[in-house]
Amino acid sequence: MLFFNTGNPAPNPRRVRIFAAEKGIELPTKQVEIFKREHKSPEYLAINPMGQTPSLQLDDGSVITESVSICRYLDHLHPKPPMFGADAREAAEIDQMIRRAEMRLMTPIGMVWVHTHPLTAKVVPHQYTEFGESNRPRIDHVMREFDTVLADRAFLAGDAYSMADIVLLTTIDFGKFIGVEMPDEALHLKAWHERVSARPSAKA
Repeated sequence: MLFFNTGNPAPNPRRVRIFAAEKGIELPTKQVEIFKREHKSPEYLAINPMGQTPSLQLDDGSVITESVSICRYLDHLHPKPPMFGADAREAAEIDQMIRRAEMRLMTPIGMVWVHTHPLTAKVVPHQYTEFGESNRPRIDHVMREFDTVLADRAFLAGDAYSMADIVLLTTIDFGKFIGVEMPDEALHLKAWHERVSARPSAKA
């Protein structure tokens, strides 16, 4: 297989790198430089017509293109440690938190990125700055929701580090890159962030 990767600050390829590091998986990797528009090249579009990273091309030539889906595939090949839950209850809790991190937090952070950041101004035909900035209060609110969740647990879905933590970590770190910080009062969230950032895999 071949993993098509983009380096930081891209959050989605980083999810796969962290996951692989937690599992001890070495993925053959090919770099795709977004700022050089390599993800829109005919060669890469033949692999992923959406022109996004990451992608995982399997030995039979088929391709998986979503970061969480790539990690689910790898989890089936390397089930220990279980990153998507050891039983039905854990799997449901982890999936719930992944969806919250992606839909409730990454979506508005993405709108700030697309519509307000000078780097995206080079590639986005029309930035709607006022709309982008209007997402900041929602981001603050959702981060406080996660702070409440983490008040009584070490990790997002319970006592074990999971894919949910990886998704939230990469989302918050990407937010920081574009100028979105955790609320000062979100002490549980900040303590969690310090814990998960201290894991060796976070440097992947």
